Amino acid sequence: MARINLIAWDNNRGLSHDIRLLRDALRGLGHEVSFTPATPPRKRRWWQSLALRWNHAWRSEAPYDLNITLEHASPDHLRLARCNAFIPNPEWFSQRDRKQLARYDAVLTKTRAATDIFEGLGVRTLPIGFQSTDCLHSPRVAQPSFLHLAGASRMKGTERLLATWRRHPEWPVLHVLQAPGVGSDTDWSAPNIVHRREYVADIAEIRQLQNSHVFHLCLSETEGWGHYIAEALSCGAVVLTCDAAPMNELVTDTRGVLVAAAPDGLLNLATRYLFDEAALEAAVERCIRMERAEWEQLGTAAREWYVDNQQGFGARLEMALQQLL
Repeated sequence: MARINLIAWDNNRGLSHDIRLLRDALRGLGHEVSFTPATPPRKRRWWQSLALRWNHAWRSEAPYDLNITLEHASPDHLRLARCNAFIPNPEWFSQRDRKQLARYDAVLTKTRAATDIFEGLGVRTLPIGFQSTDCLHSPRVAQPSFLHLAGASRMKGTERLLATWRRHPEWPVLHVLQAPGVGSDTDWSAPNIVHRREYVADIAEIRQLQNSHVFHLCLSETEGWGHYIAEALSCGAVVLTCDAAPMNELVTDTRGVLVAAAPDGLLNLATRYLFDEAALEAAVERCIRMERAEWEQLGTAAREWYVDNQQGFGARLEMALQQLL
C-alpha cells in the first residue's frame, strides 16, 4: 500500500469529477489516498507560493510516497512526496506548466494522442488511460432519436451542429442541452430542434436523456479524455464523433459513427478539429436509415468497449505506480 496525495484545483466541474474517479480507483487498489487542493494558476500569488514552500521545507520527511497532480503543474507541493507524477490535459497545458514539467518524475497519459505529445517533449511517459461513470439504466429504453449534451463546453461543435440541423427540416428532432450563457445568443429554434439552455441539477434527468436516445452527437473539437463520449458508450448508444485523435480512440467504426474532420489550429498542446458539415450530413442520413439490428450491434460493441476499459484501468494504473514506486 502506498500513501498517495492528489493535487488539483477542485473546481466543482470536470476536474473535480476526475479527482473523485482517480481517488476511488486508487482506494480500490488498496492505497491510502489524500487530497491537497491547489490554487488555480491565474490566482496564485508569489507570497502564497513562498509560504507553502517554506512550510514544506521544514518537514523532516515527505508525508507521502507519491504526489499525483492533475491538469496544471503545482510546484509548491512537490516536497510533499518523494515521487511526483503529473496527469495533464494537452488542451489546457500552458507555458507555465511547460516550465515545470522537468520537475516531475513521469507524466501519466489518458490517451495515445497525449502519450505521443509528451513523449515528443522528451519526458518519461506512462499510459494509464482513464475511466468514466457508468450511466447505463437497466433496462435501457432507447428510441432512434438524437441527443447532444453540450453542457458548459465551448468545444463540442454545438453551434455548427445546430446550424447544420436547422438546414434540414426533414430530419428528426435533435435534443440539445446546453448551459446558459455559453455560445452566441442565436435563436436556434426550429420544429425539429429542442434547444434547452439550462442547468439540470437532477442527475436522474440527465441519465434518462442518455438512456432514451439511440444516437448521441459528440462532435468534440478536442478532448483530454472525453467523459461524455465514454458515458454515451456506457449506455450502449451509437456515438457520432470526429474522426480525429483522441476522439477516434474511444469511438471506432465498429462501435459508432465517425465524421470526417479537419485540423483548425492548436489549443496549447492539442490540435483542434472541426467536423466536415457534408460528412456530418451523410452520417446523420445513415443513422436515420439505420435498421434496429445495426444500431443494436454498434451499441453492444460500445458497451463492451466501455466495460473492458473500466476493468482494465485499475491494472494500467497499478502498473504505472509500480514503475514509479
